[in-house]
Amino acid sequence: MAVLELYTKYNRVWISDEEHVWKSAEIVKDFHSGDTVLELLLEDGSYCYTVDPSKPQLPPLRNPDILVGENDLTALSYLHEPAVLHNLKVRFVESRIIYTYCGIILVALNPYKQLPIYGDAIIHAYSGQNMGDMDPHIFAVAEEAYKQMARNHKNQSIIVSGESGAGKTVSARYAMRYFAVVSKSGSKTRVEDKVLASNPITEAIGNAKTTRNDNSSRFGKYTEISFDRKYRIIGANMRTYLLEKSRVVFQAENERNYHIFYQICSCADSPAFKNLRLLSADKFNYTCMGGDINIEGVNDKKDLEETRQTFSLLGLKEDFQSDVFKILAAILHLGNVEIKNVGDDKSSVPLSDPHLAVFCELLGVSAEGLVRWLCHRRIVLVAETVVKPVPKDRAINARDALAKHIYAHLFDCIINRINTALQVPGKQHAFIGVLDIYGFETFDINSFEQFCINYANEKLQQQFNLHVFKLEQEEYMKEDIPWTLIDFYDNQPVIDLIEAKMGILDLLDEECLFPQGTDQSWLQKLYNYLQASPMFEKPRLSNGAFVIQHFADKVEYQCRGFLEKNRDALYEELVDMMRSSKVIKSLPVPSVKPANKHLRTSVGDKFRSSLSLLMETLNATTPHYVRCIKPNDEKLPFEYDSRRVVQQLRACGVLETIRISAQSYPSRWTYVEFYSRYSILMSHVEADLNDKKQTCKNVLQRLIHDSNQYKFGRTKIFFRAGQVAYLEKLRLDRLRGACVTIQKHARGWSQRRKYLALRKAAIILQQYVRGKRTIRLEPFTCLSFGWAALVIQRHWRGYLLRQVYQVVRLATITIQAFTRGWIARKRYKKMIKEHKALVIQKYARAWLARRRFQTMRRLVLNVQLSYRVQQLRKKIDEQNKENRGLLERLTSLANSHSQTMEKLQGLETQLEKSTNQKASLEKREKKAKEDASLVSIEVDALSLFVSLLQFCLQRKQFRRSSCATCKQKNRVHKSYLNFFITFIVSQTARQKPASTIPKDYLGMLEYKREDEPRLIENIILDLKLKGVAVNMIPTLPAYILFMCIRHADYLNDDAKLKSLMNAIIGGVKKSHQKDLEFLSFWLSNTHQLLNCLKQYSGEEEFLKQSTPRQKKNCLQNFDLSEHRQILSDLAIQIYHRFISVMHKTLTPTIVPGMLEHESLQGISSMKPTGFRKRSNSFYEESETYTISSILQHLTVFHSTMSHHGLDQGLIKQVIKQLFYLVAAITLNNIMLRKDMCSCRKGMQIRCNISYLEEWLKEKELQSSNAMDTLEPLAQAAWLLQVNKSTDEDAKEIIEKCCELSPVQIVKILNSYTPIDDFEKRVTSSFVRKVQSLLQDHEGSAQLMLDADYRFQVTFPFCTSTQALELLQVPNSLHLDFLNRI
Repeated sequence: MAVLELYTKYNRVWISDEEHVWKSAEIVKDFHSGDTVLELLLEDGSYCYTVDPSKPQLPPLRNPDILVGENDLTALSYLHEPAVLHNLKVRFVESRIIYTYCGIILVALNPYKQLPIYGDAIIHAYSGQNMGDMDPHIFAVAEEAYKQMARNHKNQSIIVSGESGAGKTVSARYAMRYFAVVSKSGSKTRVEDKVLASNPITEAIGNAKTTRNDNSSRFGKYTEISFDRKYRIIGANMRTYLLEKSRVVFQAENERNYHIFYQICSCADSPAFKNLRLLSADKFNYTCMGGDINIEGVNDKKDLEETRQTFSLLGLKEDFQSDVFKILAAILHLGNVEIKNVGDDKSSVPLSDPHLAVFCELLGVSAEGLVRWLCHRRIVLVAETVVKPVPKDRAINARDALAKHIYAHLFDCIINRINTALQVPGKQHAFIGVLDIYGFETFDINSFEQFCINYANEKLQQQFNLHVFKLEQEEYMKEDIPWTLIDFYDNQPVIDLIEAKMGILDLLDEECLFPQGTDQSWLQKLYNYLQASPMFEKPRLSNGAFVIQHFADKVEYQCRGFLEKNRDALYEELVDMMRSSKVIKSLPVPSVKPANKHLRTSVGDKFRSSLSLLMETLNATTPHYVRCIKPNDEKLPFEYDSRRVVQQLRACGVLETIRISAQSYPSRWTYVEFYSRYSILMSHVEADLNDKKQTCKNVLQRLIHDSNQYKFGRTKIFFRAGQVAYLEKLRLDRLRGACVTIQKHARGWSQRRKYLALRKAAIILQQYVRGKRTIRLEPFTCLSFGWAALVIQRHWRGYLLRQVYQVVRLATITIQAFTRGWIARKRYKKMIKEHKALVIQKYARAWLARRRFQTMRRLVLNVQLSYRVQQLRKKIDEQNKENRGLLERLTSLANSHSQTMEKLQGLETQLEKSTNQKASLEKREKKAKEDASLVSIEVDALSLFVSLLQFCLQRKQFRRSSCATCKQKNRVHKSYLNFFITFIVSQTARQKPASTIPKDYLGMLEYKREDEPRLIENIILDLKLKGVAVNMIPTLPAYILFMCIRHADYLNDDAKLKSLMNAIIGGVKKSHQKDLEFLSFWLSNTHQLLNCLKQYSGEEEFLKQSTPRQKKNCLQNFDLSEHRQILSDLAIQIYHRFISVMHKTLTPTIVPGMLEHESLQGISSMKPTGFRKRSNSFYEESETYTISSILQHLTVFHSTMSHHGLDQGLIKQVIKQLFYLVAAITLNNIMLRKDMCSCRKGMQIRCNISYLEEWLKEKELQSSNAMDTLEPLAQAAWLLQVNKSTDEDAKEIIEKCCELSPVQIVKILNSYTPIDDFEKRVTSSFVRKVQSLLQDHEGSAQLMLDADYRFQVTFPFCTSTQALELLQVPNSLHLDFLNRI
């Protein structure tokens, strides 16, 4: 669509205004090509805008209100200066938002007020987020830089620039703080703390109060923060640029010197500073020039304590600090040295000057030498050296030059020491540089400092333009859109004017080489050599200045002082004196070069070299830009001066970015976003297509005929400026037409109802009026005839109606009879069917019951079979043990049998000997009769012995014959074994007569001490959660462990019990994993083991619901309360780990599911933002999450906990914690995302909350109080939907939003964003009304909820009904070394 066609009635435009820069006007009449006047309506009356028909220059169009307040200025449909100004004003003044994107630039307006948007909770909220997903913030820029460094392995830089007082230093400080928080070093050195600690020191020695800023940085600073391969801070390095040395000796009115001077003066009475002989700051010349020495709200004494603490934190010792303070005090005393005029060309300093004595004493230099070389100058001629006195003004200049150089080198020394302290051993893998540098400056009188500052900004602007151009080209190439060359401002001619050969700096250095060179002679050279340059001008009314056409504005520079500041010379004699100072020598201050050598490296040349080095560094990194804007000069909070803002926008390159974007296709929509927003403009045929991309193409080709106004990319549609506004107009017209149609029919229906009611009333009134008139006019006879006729008509009509009634009654009765019969037959058939269905159901249910019974019986039989098999295996094991014992005993009996056989053989030999003896004795009997009695006794004895031997031989033969058969052998073995067992039992009974063998199991498990590691390994470390035994009894490991504990207690073995408890606790600790099921399982078992220790402890409070058998099984010998406490702490650790794993799983789904997904069909909360993903780092398209995803995760968590037998009380606590996480993350995103603060989004949130409530009811978890944690979120959703206009609305908000803090309520009201033109914005007066009502409202001052907050967990005691004596140890656990007692 052509731009001229958009200038129609009711559209609004911007016209220039001297006071407000731009003001809005409404078009009264459509503008057509060839018209010479555009009729407008202003607030103060009508206005005619003159237009040249040949070259129509129409005023810029104003964006629809629905597009105003966008996060990104480049997303506006009309991109121009007034649109940018108005958008910033709406965000800053009405929404109280200080950050806004402008393409790749973050525009930051100084609020001059502390805002609660920089806490650690905000940092963690932005950590890991893509740029553009959250509201603009300095943390978003820092996160993008950190993410690109980690993903692309490339160095990054953040360039912070702006006027003095715009907030550059604070922004740079917050960026560095973000890196320190998100990239903890993890080392004991705490490098990130040292990096942050360097800020107070550099601000003390480099910042000062100016007319524009109470804490203005008077130097440029580039801080490189180094990271290792794990992207943790390992160090930093700082480079400084162009310190304003002249401030040491001169301050303008209402300005101050550097803060450090006032800090040491505030502690003049302190014992540590007595030797410095300091006075009040208003007593020193160098600190009282500006007038007021105090800054409102600043405590210099307290700031000095912080400065000294940071010195100590950086490792700078007391000796170094003492030398620094000595030099600072010496500079102050030097400024008070009085130089008197002696004649016309001479000056002197009295040696009795007290400040002179203190200066020389502090620095350890000679007073006579200092006085001489302050008031004299040595001139070296060809033949001789002459010492010449100098006048008073030259001597004062020499004194001030000395003070400036001492301070400058002290500044360099401190920076060097800070850099040394920030260097940590370790190799740098990457770095992020933060550049805090002055923005473009123009004052009434501009000198050498402003020239260098603007020169640096020219270089930075050139680098910025090239980077913007490059990013635009990359975006087009990525979307496969033809690239057309964009014309952008190139400031290379200005840079050449300054730094090229025979440029301004070159001519300045050349003039400084001449001893007689002056500012005027240098200026004349500029006029002669540079007059032909279009960027250089000579002022008409001044011969002591020159003008340069910078990219931001024309600047007139006064040439006075350029040569002196560029030379920055100091007399060699004073330099030699400073070299002799002991204090100066103790500090590694760079030596001051002599004047003639110093001229070779002028200030301008050094600045050009350092700037060139800086640009090389920046060009080697990926830059990120932050432009700080000063909204007003009075430092008033949230006051917006359009003239001051537009001046800075022009100077910092924001408008140039807008101009480049406007030349191409600034508005960029994804196909899904376009389809969702403009589906109302589609026909039914187009909307029914499955291919949304093709649908969008068809719709656009039908609505916008000029194909050059848009381009189709791979994932996005690119629009030229104004086309989104045109589509919004078409959408609004369609909605307005639909509204008019609805209103038309509704009003027609309402009017028809009213008309019919009035008509009916009118007819009734007419009937009464006409009847009364007829009665008056007709005679009596007519009335009688009329009455008679009515009576006849009545009876006749009655007769006819009775006849009709009889016929109708008869027909009705007949119909009713047939109908009732039909209904009865239908009911009968239905009953028959139901009866048959019941019979079928009976048999089917019986079949199903039998099938279930058979299945259950098979299951029971399988369980019984497995149990019996287990018992048989156990009996077999016992029989095997018995058989092994019998074999051992049989072996021993065989050994004894062999011994007996040997004894029998010995007896046989003895028998043979005795037989021989008997024969010999019979022979002797005859010979020795006198010994007859003795022989008879011996014979009897031998016969007895022989009979014994015969018995033994018979027994031997019997044994041999009995071994012939196996059965007899077994019987013999058994007889021996029975005898042996009887003997062992009798012996055992004698040894332990008091022991009793129970007939039933006691619920204990016996194990050997050496099997303890196997027990822990099998039951804890190597346990498989998918086992059948674990699924049948989830807390079986807890019961097994407790039964082992009971056995140790039964044995009264203290060492064994302690070893087992320590092994259990250690094993559970080692088994900590990140697996959800594992943590759930061991949380349940740890809780059950804790309950068992309580239930069987014997304490009365835990025995109330125990059975008599459980009371009998209580622990007898030991008190395990200490171990219970350790186990309770372990359970708490597992619980928190369990919660953390669920948090990690659930967190990615919360924001998409609760906020971004459109759960209500037909209600779109998407704004026409032309949103573009601003993150340049690589990322894959993430999975789409919905509220169903959240519910699915919750269901998985709940089923896992229930499956593992977790106590219901613990499940409720877990669910409450998860619901709090959902509420906290969702509410925090609402606070940080302006696009989520709309009425329709409130409806979506309340719908999602209802889904969560239904889930709680389904799982019967209403008593968990989880819904209470969602109350702040529900109130925020209600606040987005409620009316926000009247005083009654404000009171209702205060009453209903009791769970939200005042800061959160105000933030939501300020961020409220209408989705359509039919909605109204929240006015500033209403927000102020709510704030006034909230003054007495108690609440937290925190904007964010702590998503990492944990409710206190309690482990409820629940008596176990499980009988320990009935538990079986499954074989799948491989615990065969455990024996049931």
